[in-house]
Amino acid sequence: MEFLANCGLQVGVIGSALAVGLACAGSGRGVGIVGETAAGVLSEDPNKFSQCLILQIIPGTQGLYGLVIWFFALFQMGIIGGTAAEMTIAQGLGYCFACLPMGIGGYFTAIAQGRCAAAGVSLVAKRPEEMSKGIIMAIMVEFYAILCLLASFLMLVFL
Repeated sequence: MEFLANCGLQVGVIGSALAVGLACAGSGRGVGIVGETAAGVLSEDPNKFSQCLILQIIPGTQGLYGLVIWFFALFQMGIIGGTAAEMTIAQGLGYCFACLPMGIGGYFTAIAQGRCAAAGVSLVAKRPEEMSKGIIMAIMVEFYAILCLLASFLMLVFL
């Protein structure tokens, strides 16, 4: 049981890895969903590439948010900067749980945003002048990803 007493840093690193890993996995799925829909639209009208690309980029932001939390958590734990100190398991769990809102929330919001953006691509297929409405619908999901980012960031600041 004594070996668990000094593994807090490892538990914190696992949490930071979950933040970036889950958020990036969700972004990959979301971007993929939009890409599948965009490929169908582009097979009919290749001139709509830039409109489809803009909509495809949107679900990728959660991966960036996860990377920000990963970086900030490693910085707070002292891994970046070379001053990593021993940490209790309770402290490590604090860092781990602080990273989870971004990881879990980022995963699910990226997929939901991908579906919204894919619907926006379908809108662009029929009415290209309405692209801004598709973007707005997809960005509505972004608000919740930003809340996850904020929750994880604030918990890391106040640990």
